[in-house]
Amino acid sequence: MALRLAVTAVLAVALVTPLAPAAAAQPAAAPGFERLARDTWRSFTALVAPATGLPADNIGGDLDPSTRSRYTSPTNIGSYLWSAVVAEELGLIGRRELVERTRRTLDSVARLERHADSGQFYNWYDPVTLAKLRTWPEDGTVVHPFLSSVDNAWLATALMVVRNAVPEARTRAGELLEPMRFDFYYDPAARGPDVPAGLMRGGFWDEQPPGCSLPGNYLGIGEDVFYTCHTYGNFASEVRMISYVAISLGQVPPAHYFAPWRTFPDTCDYGWQEQRPNGEFVDYLGVPVFEGHYTYRGLKFVPTWGGDMFEELMPDLFVPEVSWGRNSWARQHSVYVRGQIEHGLRDAGYGYWGFSPASNPAGGYREYGVDAMGLDSLGYTSDQERTSVDPGFAGCRDAQPEPAGYGDGVVTPHAVVLALPYQPRAATTELAKLRRDFDSYGPGGFYDSIAVRSGTVAKRYLALDQGMIMGTLGNLLGDDVLREAFVPGGPQRHLRPVMAMEEFSLPRHQ
Repeated sequence: MALRLAVTAVLAVALVTPLAPAAAAQPAAAPGFERLARDTWRSFTALVAPATGLPADNIGGDLDPSTRSRYTSPTNIGSYLWSAVVAEELGLIGRRELVERTRRTLDSVARLERHADSGQFYNWYDPVTLAKLRTWPEDGTVVHPFLSSVDNAWLATALMVVRNAVPEARTRAGELLEPMRFDFYYDPAARGPDVPAGLMRGGFWDEQPPGCSLPGNYLGIGEDVFYTCHTYGNFASEVRMISYVAISLGQVPPAHYFAPWRTFPDTCDYGWQEQRPNGEFVDYLGVPVFEGHYTYRGLKFVPTWGGDMFEELMPDLFVPEVSWGRNSWARQHSVYVRGQIEHGLRDAGYGYWGFSPASNPAGGYREYGVDAMGLDSLGYTSDQERTSVDPGFAGCRDAQPEPAGYGDGVVTPHAVVLALPYQPRAATTELAKLRRDFDSYGPGGFYDSIAVRSGTVAKRYLALDQGMIMGTLGNLLGDDVLREAFVPGGPQRHLRPVMAMEEFSLPRHQ
């Protein structure tokens, strides 16, 4: 409650008071949080196919139903379900409407084709016909139906939220959740025979695809499938939600929490990673964990894969990471946000910050991030020119010269909103600047991204990105509504104890 009051007070000033004279034809101030939530929810009502209750992946900036994409995913469906819970909590819809919307969506989810042996859902469906996609509707290319572990985790997360927050739909949500087997993705030997916990695969195909795949079946249920050739080996990423869900459902051992790497070890065997980490091995439940950290502009943090905001903060919408991980995530989140601010305002000199995968203002979709804050040596970059850095890996790989400058930086409002709990004044100021300086706000709230030097705006709305905005606002203005709905039961029993064990190699105060 104290955090909610503090953030609301900051918002009341930063989002109502102009920071400077407004540009011509632009409103002088950004909207308040309540208005932002209301407008963001309006985008969801436009995204949803009325007959099925399933949201499209994206819609044009004018919210014209004819601009809805003809595809959706488990993550998009989950985003809509938890956003509806937030909308009712914030008084944007009534209880009857929440129940009606939730039931319609769940009834349609029950009609979607799924992989019978694992209970998992395919990655792409037509939100109107409910058909599994085999042809991409935008260009006619062939789709090889894939079952993504992380996308299914986000849908399962939403079902867990609905089960607790909407008692009228509890039975239906439980019926959909119960068959979902996340241990179908779980490779118990991925860290080797001496480590008592494994890693999650990125997903599988039930028909052999072109390119790399590994035939197998970890549970021995039904026919073999074709797994991705990669496992998810880094922890500070949105894919940790797979682990959170699987542990909470009792499908994998709690020790799995410690199997993904925080950073990879500091030897030349791992010299491909962005920089040489500092840290040491610590044993948790028999799993050797290299508690490493990176340093960027004097800040010590655990890197995400690409250096972006949604990897860092999206799972925190549901799992109270700061209170359950007092010696880990509580030391991490605020510092990570500060690194993004440092990059945007000082290192790259854009004058703006908030980097995360989003619509490309030039068309399509792209990953954006702070290269230096990611494990991937290629990195997600923050500008259209893909300006990258290479600080080297001391003793293994030489550093490269710093870039002479950065180009057209791309920021996304959902990244700034995610930062609100951790840097409220900086985030509210940033939102006000984006509204003041660019044509960045439409009938469904903030448009998806802005190239800040050219002023080009991606005028469309994505269900995932809007879902992150609704989730953050719901927790801030609705007393942690999503966390309170997610954590009862398995998360409290199985996940919270292991989270309490860990200490990141970060200072208590930075």
